[in-house]
Amino acid sequence: MQLVDAHCHFDVPHFEGTRARELAKARAQGVVAIVLAGVRRADWDRVQSVAESLPGAWYCLGIHPWFVQEHEPGDLAILEQRLCRRPARCVGLGECGLDRLRGDLAEQEPWFEQQVVLAARLRLPLVIHSVKAHDQVAAVLRRRHWSGQALVHGFAGSYQQACRLVGLGCRIGVGGVITHPRAHKTRDAIARLPVDALVLETDAPDMAPAGVERGQNSPARLPKILAALAELRGESAEALAPRLLDNACELYGWQRQDLGLPDDIGE
Repeated sequence: MQLVDAHCHFDVPHFEGTRARELAKARAQGVVAIVLAGVRRADWDRVQSVAESLPGAWYCLGIHPWFVQEHEPGDLAILEQRLCRRPARCVGLGECGLDRLRGDLAEQEPWFEQQVVLAARLRLPLVIHSVKAHDQVAAVLRRRHWSGQALVHGFAGSYQQACRLVGLGCRIGVGGVITHPRAHKTRDAIARLPVDALVLETDAPDMAPAGVERGQNSPARLPKILAALAELRGESAEALAPRLLDNACELYGWQRQDLGLPDDIGE
């Protein structure tokens, strides 16, 4: 099986000294690509540098709702300049979005909306952080007539909310939350959505699967998430994997050759 970790934070200091080992473990289990998400200007250089130093690593840059207070409007212009250069490993804008549990939605929303506009103008995929704010995220996308590729990463919500986001062109990030039996609402949503709407991710080192210590997640845990997804949907992991790979390729605009894979894999 070939898998893509569509959203993680493999650049953070937590992985210093273990990054090569964790990536080797992930690759040994079929993880052919990982995508690092940039969350604030202070980290963008590190995100790019780490991604460019690793085989099969790609990245996005954005301003996360937790960190909007660290930024000034000019940082959006700097973000645009960096993205306009189209670095070879840069595949999207994000992580950006809204978070009702941390910060003020009224303060976050202008930053999110401007990044939606920027991603549309540059025709880049959008990576969205949405916590207890799915309806507000959907409202911004509708208001800005979003028509591109987008990932709502680490989804935790209802089937109805997921359907609204999918209807706006979003894919739903499937992560460690589905491995927790108490996550009834999210597990139900992921089980019922069309597989074409789903993308695997770890959010490593965060969003740890069941049985993994908090803050100790890794791209190497991606097969555990796939196994939980297969069980939820009553399908085999072997049958799901090629379709999930196709979804990630479509999301980030990859050809199979970009990931070092033959054209006919999974067909």
